[in-house]
Amino acid sequence: MAARVGIGRDGLEPDATVGLSMEPQYFPEPQRDYKPIQPEPFWRALLRRIWGPILALGLLIWKAKFVFVAIFKFKIFTTAGTMLVSVGAYALLWGWRFALGFVLLLFVHELGHVLELRRQGIPATAPLFIPFLGAVVGMKQMPPNAWKEAQVALAGPILGSLGAAAVWVAGEAYDSDLLVALAFTGFLLNLFNLLPIVPLDGGRAVAALHPALWAVGLLALVGLTILAPNPILILVLVVGGLELWRRWRERHVAAQAGYYRIEPWQRVAVAVTYVGLAVLLALAMSASHIEREI
Repeated sequence: MAARVGIGRDGLEPDATVGLSMEPQYFPEPQRDYKPIQPEPFWRALLRRIWGPILALGLLIWKAKFVFVAIFKFKIFTTAGTMLVSVGAYALLWGWRFALGFVLLLFVHELGHVLELRRQGIPATAPLFIPFLGAVVGMKQMPPNAWKEAQVALAGPILGSLGAAAVWVAGEAYDSDLLVALAFTGFLLNLFNLLPIVPLDGGRAVAALHPALWAVGLLALVGLTILAPNPILILVLVVGGLELWRRWRERHVAAQAGYYRIEPWQRVAVAVTYVGLAVLLALAMSASHIEREI
């Protein structure tokens, strides 16, 4: 017989029971001082996602002193506010980093319109950002003819494409998928804006070639909307259809006829710029597209 030495009932004194026991020995469960993890309330997570990008953009503006000069020069206090709202809205879909880059690319695009309008001496408002619809620049008067309007229209995609190209170069240099994806989105944004239908930039540009091209753009947009239904496409389609109808009814008005009467070399310049930019953007999209393996 062997003596069994174990832990007594009080957990301190040895148990001197003599004999061989096959009963398992049980030890008390140690006390753990923890509480179950509670899920974070939805409203708090949503608030953090919205304020994160807003604070980031505010820090960026604070560090970039030249932005304040632009604010006072172009009177874009409203622009800054709508930019912050747009960043917060897009961040809900893509995260604040991508949202911030996307809104800045939109700003560069609209800045092209503003600079060309100011070069022509046409008063214009600062860019106004509308979440999920992009941004707009208001003209306080129309350009004198279709040639001048085409210059204003194409200035946005040109500067916007240069901005996307700069982001693409930075993305390749730093091996950043985020920057490359932003560049691809910027190329797509500017190419979409070249669709020949008002109110898009392409519609205002092709007015210098022939107003009949608006019908081509309208049909193309109808097909795109059928293939990929989207509220934004439907909105552009409705506005473009109404604008096409209005201009068609006024085609015989003397003032309207004179507006589209421009020099042949001006039509060639618009055509070359328009087609060349569209081709370059399509090639840039193909080159910057990131393939993902599933």
